[in-house]
Amino acid sequence: MPELPEMETYRQQLSRLIQGVPITGTDVTRPKSLNIAPDAFANKLTGNRFVRLERRAKHLLFHLATGEVLVLHLMLGGWMFYGTEEERPDRTVQFEIHFGDKKLYFIGLRLGYLHIHSLHEVDLLLRKLGPEPLGLNLLQFQNVLRKKKRNLKVSLVDQSFLSGIGNCYSDEICFEAGILPMRSMTSLSETEKIQLFQSMQALLREAIQVGGYMEEPIFTGDQLTGQYNPRCRVYDRKDEPCLRCGLPIIQIEISSRKCFYCAHCQK
Repeated sequence: MPELPEMETYRQQLSRLIQGVPITGTDVTRPKSLNIAPDAFANKLTGNRFVRLERRAKHLLFHLATGEVLVLHLMLGGWMFYGTEEERPDRTVQFEIHFGDKKLYFIGLRLGYLHIHSLHEVDLLLRKLGPEPLGLNLLQFQNVLRKKKRNLKVSLVDQSFLSGIGNCYSDEICFEAGILPMRSMTSLSETEKIQLFQSMQALLREAIQVGGYMEEPIFTGDQLTGQYNPRCRVYDRKDEPCLRCGLPIIQIEISSRKCFYCAHCQK
């Protein structure tokens, strides 16, 4: 599932491709992923344009010139591609938004959705999200930590605690901080809290800079998207040697989520 760095990569890449470009049409093959009828969706978008793209947690917000907002959540397996009909990936497409001869394709939205709302409705929908990890200073982060007593893995993926972190980056952050993901929040020393904060900030910024871990390109010739994938320290590396000590990476389940760590480098 796309997490904060992947959605931020989409925001940055798509902003320069579609922002301000007139929308010339739409095509919908999965109406249940909309919150309005396909005809109404087409009427609201055709002739309109996106004036700003914003990310909140794992959501991407497409701000229309008319003041309404398209709220996208890709969920598990969802991704996007921008290009011509000839460049279109050979995958099932649920939505298309047309920009002349180029189209924005929404792919794999079996669980995801694309809803249109007013600004007020968007604020109500997203008000339960926790703070953005990269928007916190150390003192604010320490105050947020005091609200959680569960283990580190479960807490980091809880969107009401911190927004935008999921399975991949929760494991990567714990490894970078040298802390086991099954540790309870209350067991962390002040030094470990600082390590966790610094690791979270550094790792998320690194992942954004290199385009996140999802490898599907956003457009033909995209050389950025997915460049974090080969940099993963522990995620999805079961039995591979730890990049620090060489011992095998361990995979377990924590609250039905797969979790990867190094038993030697994380305490």
